[in-house]
Amino acid sequence: MDPKKPPKLGIMGVPGLGRGRGLHPQEPAVGRSRGLPLAAEWPGVGRARGFPTSGNTPQGRGVTLPITDPVVGRARGLLLLQAAEPKVDLPTLGQRSPLVSMFRGMGIEPSVTSWGRGAAPVGRGAARDSGDVKLQGAPAGVVSSPESISQREDVMGRGSGFHGRGLSPQTMVGLGRAAMPHLGVGRARPPFPPGRVESVSPASEPQAAQHTQTSHTGTTPPPIPQEVLPSAVAPAKMELKMEDVCEPLNKAGTKGAPITISSNHIQIRCKNEAVYQYHVTFIPNVESMGMRFAMMKDHRSATGEVVAFDGSILFLPVKLNGVIFLKSLRRTDNEEIEIRVQMTKILPPNSDLCIPFYNVVLRRVMKIIGLKLVGRNHYDPESAVVLAEQRLQVWPGYSTSIKRTDGGLYLNVDVSHKVLRNDSVLNVMNTLYRQSRENFQDECTKELIGSIVITRYNNRTYRIDAIEWNKSPKDTFTLMDGTTTTFVEYYSKNYGITINELDQPLLMHRPKERSKPGGKQIITGEILLVPELSFMTGIPDKMRKDFRAMQGLKMHINVSGEQYTHSIKQLLKNISTNPESTKELSRWGLDIDSEIIVTTGRTLPLETICLQSSSFTTGADVSWSREVVRDPSISSIPLNIWAIFYPRRCAEQAEELVSVFNKVAGPIGLRLGRPIRVELRDDRTESYVKSIHAQLTNEPNMQLVVCIMVGNRDDLYSAIKKLCCVKSPIPSQAINVRTISQQKKLKSVAQKILLQMNSKLGGELWTVNVPLKHLMVVGVDVHHDTSKSHQSVMGFVASVNSSLTRWYSRVTFQTPTEELINGFRVCLLAALQKYHEVNHNLPEKIVVYRDGVSDSQLKMVEQYEIPQLLKCFETFPSYEPKLVFIVVQKRISTTLFSLTANGVGTPPPGTVLDHTLTQRDWVDFYLVAHHTHQGCGLPTHYISLYNTANLTPDHLQRLTFKMCHLYWNWPGTIRVPAPCKYAHKLAFLSGQFLHSEPAIQLSDKLFFL
Repeated sequence: MDPKKPPKLGIMGVPGLGRGRGLHPQEPAVGRSRGLPLAAEWPGVGRARGFPTSGNTPQGRGVTLPITDPVVGRARGLLLLQAAEPKVDLPTLGQRSPLVSMFRGMGIEPSVTSWGRGAAPVGRGAARDSGDVKLQGAPAGVVSSPESISQREDVMGRGSGFHGRGLSPQTMVGLGRAAMPHLGVGRARPPFPPGRVESVSPASEPQAAQHTQTSHTGTTPPPIPQEVLPSAVAPAKMELKMEDVCEPLNKAGTKGAPITISSNHIQIRCKNEAVYQYHVTFIPNVESMGMRFAMMKDHRSATGEVVAFDGSILFLPVKLNGVIFLKSLRRTDNEEIEIRVQMTKILPPNSDLCIPFYNVVLRRVMKIIGLKLVGRNHYDPESAVVLAEQRLQVWPGYSTSIKRTDGGLYLNVDVSHKVLRNDSVLNVMNTLYRQSRENFQDECTKELIGSIVITRYNNRTYRIDAIEWNKSPKDTFTLMDGTTTTFVEYYSKNYGITINELDQPLLMHRPKERSKPGGKQIITGEILLVPELSFMTGIPDKMRKDFRAMQGLKMHINVSGEQYTHSIKQLLKNISTNPESTKELSRWGLDIDSEIIVTTGRTLPLETICLQSSSFTTGADVSWSREVVRDPSISSIPLNIWAIFYPRRCAEQAEELVSVFNKVAGPIGLRLGRPIRVELRDDRTESYVKSIHAQLTNEPNMQLVVCIMVGNRDDLYSAIKKLCCVKSPIPSQAINVRTISQQKKLKSVAQKILLQMNSKLGGELWTVNVPLKHLMVVGVDVHHDTSKSHQSVMGFVASVNSSLTRWYSRVTFQTPTEELINGFRVCLLAALQKYHEVNHNLPEKIVVYRDGVSDSQLKMVEQYEIPQLLKCFETFPSYEPKLVFIVVQKRISTTLFSLTANGVGTPPPGTVLDHTLTQRDWVDFYLVAHHTHQGCGLPTHYISLYNTANLTPDHLQRLTFKMCHLYWNWPGTIRVPAPCKYAHKLAFLSGQFLHSEPAIQLSDKLFFL
């Protein structure tokens, strides 16, 4: 072979640029960027960076290094060929060889293993720093420590397939990415601080075992000669060390006055030094999860009684000596199964991997102290409050979870209440039958589908997905053991319950898809329920509209801060005084504190509200309802041509309303013309729609339509909004006659209606001072229709001027299960074009508030939605704005209380907590922006997923608090930033009533308020 020429490309078995499969053992190999041969014969071809060769330059993207330097680079599977070249100072594979000790430390015997793709991956990071030497010509960030090359515990890599793909090991040894100690920091990750060592994960050891028998080409590799790898090398054990706990991110702000606050979190102390993770291998493999659990249960004498096992990973609070081999008989065929238990990680007791089984322990504890599991929460039926008049029961209970935060391990306890009705589904059906016999089945479907019911005999909750009219309790079904029985016999035999109505239909529940360990999606069969034994849950719609009944119910549900903390302390007392529950916790070394956490938060400075010619600082209750009707708004649209529609019986109220409108419009700064009065003969939906359509046809310059309606009629409201938002786009105002019937409150109601009408026309009511210039603030929310018959809707609202008083809105529809937004890009593109139209330039900073994302979806949003937004900027030439993406979470279980001399209260508006209870992985904070009159302080959780604008935690917190002042439907602060609330209102209107996108002509107005 000509040493100056690279080898010709060839097929498997001959030297060439193959993929490393089945190469001839005597010939050098060239892989596809997976390694560079170090041979004297010819220079290497490939993309390996910075590997030394014997006097020749690599033909590829390489950097020539002096021969004497250690080998460094990014290549996957560096090949060290055993060539007789005295000039190349390669490490010999002898007693002190780092390669041999490294492989043996990972449990790989070099003399017999063909290192294919399934060999054990080696960690993911860089090795420990000790006496680093920067290499000549090596890429920046790559360090080497020649003195520490033989330290076997400093073995790091990236966990990808190791040692090339099935190369014959007779003359070559492959290295994974950055596998040698200190030889590269795989994929430009910065080195860890001294002492951090990641252990070898044997997740793919079963595959590695298969590779020991056959290589990729199916032939058994020849044994490695003694002179290459001496058999006298003693197998070196790799010592596992406990994973280091990362320091929490610095996310604390400084602005504002300190305040002492407490929360519904209780610290948990871990008495165990560590939790040990083991990998369990069944040889031959056992597919059945149930069988795996049963086999491990048989060996409790070896593993101890306290275990957490998911089918392949075993967690124990005790350390087992070495690799343990257990024997079990498979009961189906009496085959002997060998179970191999090998320790893979030593975890700190507050590791994220331990949280799931700590929560299982907590669930057992709640059961021990006598609470019943209903859904995901625990309730106490013995302490139920019975509301006889409303035929309701309220069960007090708790929603509990153990979680890891910046402050350590905490038990989160949320006081919960379950509202149960004394009416069974059969009672509801009988009532509907009496009301409308002709459309009975349709009415039942409308009333019951999507409702949650509870079966009292086992306290399980189910969603009704369908009604099986052709089935009854007399029908039979098959039990697990294969025998058939009727529903009547089953309930009589198992629960002692006699079913009285034998001809009732059955209710169907379709369980959601659930994934089992191993990742296979399985759907459990449909569940049939008997209406007589299923009880309705939740508050009836009729009762929701009854103000007095709701007030009585809220007394039991909306507990004060004092009652809330008392309930938590009572639960902690019940746990600590029960010997069985304390024993259960101590098995895993958990010790729950007896008091709720007390910490220091901050109260942000009060904001200044700006109107047209006046400004004022908000009071302690952050409400400005008086000021906003006393002084003119920033801008008002003169309302010259508008119409008011009302049925004949509401003529008096309509006249009175127009009269009051004229009195209160002046101070607000609104010019009001005489309306076109349209009196309808009746209040049928058809009458309204026809009259409105006729008026819009006669008067094409109509600015606004006002409709006075009798009662809460969704069908009428939906018809009016469909006409005015989709078919004939015009801002519309619907008013329930009840709200304008009380003479004393009419002036106040009329003022609020006028403000709402002005903002719908495009007027600007008030703003706050935001120092960031060329800023666009975006709010995004998704509305899911509970009936699932319609698609999910995304509402998108963006500011288009510097004072954040003009908004642009869009809607996109998507499939019901889709939370992650596809139409993001289209909406943002349209908003940027509108911004340019208004300002003649594009925004330099864009802040997105994204509502409705759970913790489990954060990574998906980061990887899927944010790139969509970034791609959007490429549409405009050389446009690279700074982007901040903040997730807004309202439905959280964290509650905050202020601690004063008078006791426990609600924290004042502007209270921020940005430490201790925050998440470890993100820059986040809790903010109570609104004033709470009763109950507890419910903060909103804000998580910054992306921030290229370099906004500090103080900037993010202050900007978010300012945004909570800008919702024009309420002269005060609200729980979420105004653009989020606008997006929610838009998505709700479009999904619940319009079922289609609103007309584009309305996109620059807040028509959805």
